[in-house]
Amino acid sequence: MAPLRILLPLLLLAATVPARADELADLINAWRAAPGTCAGAAALPAPPLAVEPALAGVRIGPGTLLEPALRRQGYRADRAESITVTGPQDARGAMDVLQKTYCGRLLAPAFTAVGTARRGREWQVVLAHPLVIPALPGWEEAGRQLLALVNATRASARRCGDGTFAAAAPLRWNAQLAQAALSHSGDMAERHYFEHRQPDGSEPADRATRAGYRWRLVGENIASGQRTPQEAMAAWLDSPGHCANIMNPRFAEMGAAYAINPDNDNRTAFWTQVFGAPR
Repeated sequence: MAPLRILLPLLLLAATVPARADELADLINAWRAAPGTCAGAAALPAPPLAVEPALAGVRIGPGTLLEPALRRQGYRADRAESITVTGPQDARGAMDVLQKTYCGRLLAPAFTAVGTARRGREWQVVLAHPLVIPALPGWEEAGRQLLALVNATRASARRCGDGTFAAAAPLRWNAQLAQAALSHSGDMAERHYFEHRQPDGSEPADRATRAGYRWRLVGENIASGQRTPQEAMAAWLDSPGHCANIMNPRFAEMGAAYAINPDNDNRTAFWTQVFGAPR
């Protein structure tokens, strides 16, 4: 399964510099409180957008992409968009154009923050939703949450791609398999790769053996980018091969863990489940 990636809609605009950023932002929020109509249809009021100085400081010129421009301002977003208006002499004139031409974007519930800037008669508006990274529990607690989710899934018959699996017995937590999972998640996070085979050539069974697990069958699921155990589990169940590991009646034990590289700005989690049948 490919790592989850976050993409931002990107627009190219003429270069701008911040100038009286909150004047136009305040007008946008006043209009959102009582928009009246949008594109000829009645529009419901929307909550105010947070006025972010970092968004007002974004500079976008020809060939500039919005995502790195936001990063240079220290602002992380999971969605962002830029609008430019050329011609109005003041903020009210810019607002008139915005509400007539871009009302849908100004009211979009996906955005919760705004920053505006001006250069001469060119006005720039940046709408964004900040990247919110939920706090994860410790790796073992998260692993045990995954075990509970696995056992809840195995309690009922399930279809995984073209295969149909009967309900299966619950799995037991195994500390050695959990250490093998933690080791692989940590290695992927530290060296930034996404594979079952480690750079030293070791496979899941090798890592289980190194952790002291005496096995007759080993399986592994990995994922990257999901923010919670529930998201990781949902991604695995959407993949026939990962789903088949979860439902495999030959497995009796499981360990799971995640790891995050502290130098990763987006706090990307690497998840590993290791399944086993002991000798």
